[in-house]
Amino acid sequence: MVGIALAVLAGVSLGGVKFLTTRLDHALHKANLLDNGARTGDAHLKGPLNYLLIGSDARVANPSMGHRADSIVIVNIPAGLDRAYLISIPRDLRVTIPPWPATGYKGGQDKINAAFEYGLADGAKLLSATVTNFTGVRFDGAAIVDFNGFKQVVDLLNGVDVCVDRQITSIHTGHVFTVGCYSMNGAEALDYARQRYGLPRGDYDRQRHQQQILKGIAQKLTDPSVLANPLKLDQTVRAIGATMTVDTNGVPINDLVLALRNMRAQNVNGIRIPSVGARVDGTAYNVTIPEADGLFKAIREGDVTGWAAANPKWVLRI
Repeated sequence: MVGIALAVLAGVSLGGVKFLTTRLDHALHKANLLDNGARTGDAHLKGPLNYLLIGSDARVANPSMGHRADSIVIVNIPAGLDRAYLISIPRDLRVTIPPWPATGYKGGQDKINAAFEYGLADGAKLLSATVTNFTGVRFDGAAIVDFNGFKQVVDLLNGVDVCVDRQITSIHTGHVFTVGCYSMNGAEALDYARQRYGLPRGDYDRQRHQQQILKGIAQKLTDPSVLANPLKLDQTVRAIGATMTVDTNGVPINDLVLALRNMRAQNVNGIRIPSVGARVDGTAYNVTIPEADGLFKAIREGDVTGWAAANPKWVLRI
């Protein structure tokens, strides 16, 4: 999401990009989110790039940050820096979480999103260490996104367009999402993105819905009617900044935006990590299957595009 949220600004003139990224830079919360072992060695903008996106309802500066991560996404940007893959990690994925002496956590097998809780104030660092240990992927930056805050972003954009392919009744509000393509306001988009019960593939469908919302925001930001309204664009950019805490690995925000100026929302694709549901000692988990090793290798070696072409069943329609 770091790359996507910034790259969509590339539809503005270079002068406009500089102004907007300055505003964004001032609005963003900045923190050291990555464990040293999960971070790439050098600050650079030569692809491929990998960012860790954590969806949460809490900020880094908030003591309640210990809550479990609601979503975990690897944002892979291939060498051309003109497309991106949103690779969702199931929050119930069974992994080994490493010991974290700072909080007294001794390590062990658990659901991956528990790392965010066990790390307390350093939850993002422990989660990044866990993801790197499991996948071998190291990151060029990270972001924590307050999905509750995205309600304001969506409303500033006058809604986002989403295609619903199966009727869903919200377990939170009772709202019925009927089949079809239409605009959702902020509250509806957040509600839709959090549904997983009663869906054929449970959390896997929820991952796809979250990816749909993220792509919908990117598409709306590049709409000519938004780009032509400096006041609304400025308000939206600052609202995005207020919902995010970022670690850019030392790369200035303006440099990152300019490097990704050729990316477009239609070149954003979703990928589901090959995994299945399983019960271990009475607890429901997701566990990876052999195809996942190929995906992790492709991320490390910069060939996610090739892997996706060879494994279409794991590419999500968003």
